[in-house]
Amino acid sequence: MKKVRILQFITPAGFYGAERWVLALANNINLDTTQCDLAVSDEGQNQDLSVAEYYPASAGNVYRLKMNGRFDFRVVGRLAEVIRDRNIDVIHTHGYKSDILGLLAAKKTGIACVSTPHGFSGNVGFKLATFIRIGTHMLRYFDQVVPLSEELMDDMKRFKVPEAKTSFIRNGVDLKEIDATLASLPQKNNVDSGSRVIGFIGQMIPRKGIPDLIEVFDQLYKQEPDIQLQLLGDGSQRQELEAQAAELSSAKAVEFLGFRSDRLELLSKFSLFVMTSSLEGIPRCMMEAMAVGIPVVAYDIPGVDQLVEHGKTGLLAPFGDKTALEACCKQALSDPLLAQSLSHNARQMIHERYSAARMADEYEVLFRKLVGKTEAVTSKQSELV
Repeated sequence: MKKVRILQFITPAGFYGAERWVLALANNINLDTTQCDLAVSDEGQNQDLSVAEYYPASAGNVYRLKMNGRFDFRVVGRLAEVIRDRNIDVIHTHGYKSDILGLLAAKKTGIACVSTPHGFSGNVGFKLATFIRIGTHMLRYFDQVVPLSEELMDDMKRFKVPEAKTSFIRNGVDLKEIDATLASLPQKNNVDSGSRVIGFIGQMIPRKGIPDLIEVFDQLYKQEPDIQLQLLGDGSQRQELEAQAAELSSAKAVEFLGFRSDRLELLSKFSLFVMTSSLEGIPRCMMEAMAVGIPVVAYDIPGVDQLVEHGKTGLLAPFGDKTALEACCKQALSDPLLAQSLSHNARQMIHERYSAARMADEYEVLFRKLVGKTEAVTSKQSELV
């Protein structure tokens, strides 16, 4: 079987869901039949390029494309050079900026292009909102758009992406990475190792709703001062969140840990994972928590409700209802049998429905279908010349 040659292209905003998704695909793709290179924008020393550093060399080459500032259309030409040098068949983009630049490079080189939307930010400034609108408009010109959730599929209709150009491939979590990490950790003993930890992993941006989490934690802390809150990640809202936490009675129990390469080890020590987002696809950090065996509590929003069945795989509170969220956290923390049942059911569900291995297999089928179409068109054009 001829190898299909893919170029993943992302403009990293940190090391979060989309970036880890790219790694999960590379770690699980069939390397006997697929070459999977990576291109990332290099926008200066303040940018987190962990995705390039952790990318498996066995999957393919990594290309860091210099950009002057946050948007530099000269990258299109650099992408085109990589595509030609590596005989790329399909460029696969992630995020509004990579969608715009990647589509232009695909049209310039005549290859197939695929976009995987990971979610869309709200409450952003005018300039960013404009670029996002351009990016969503350009989705209709891709060969295939492959959202991560049913809700994002509905968004494609709103963005007028033709139905024939949309495919649904369910998100997947890298169980290979998780299982290897868990196997390397010392076995937990039955002795209480200290404070119970409520945790969150993700970007510190408005749509994540972290102020609600901090406020609810403060109420819980007043009743149970042995608990802690650990927040892993970074983002535009971090300074504001740190100021909020500093004013509360629970200030000494709140830790902002920033980006951590040992996130899975830290996650394994959580007593509870809490998500207060207003907008998600199917959140990878929640899938990881479930796969590790940590009970989850969250606001009931589209995307999250694909993972959490209330009372079975986690606990849900109505969006914005901080009193209900607090009650859910109390219930999970105070009832070990419930917590054990929730985590067992969630872990089983992730293994059955949301593995990255299954996801990678479905993407390879899609890539091959597109390459077949492209080769057929090229062959027909050659016959006409």
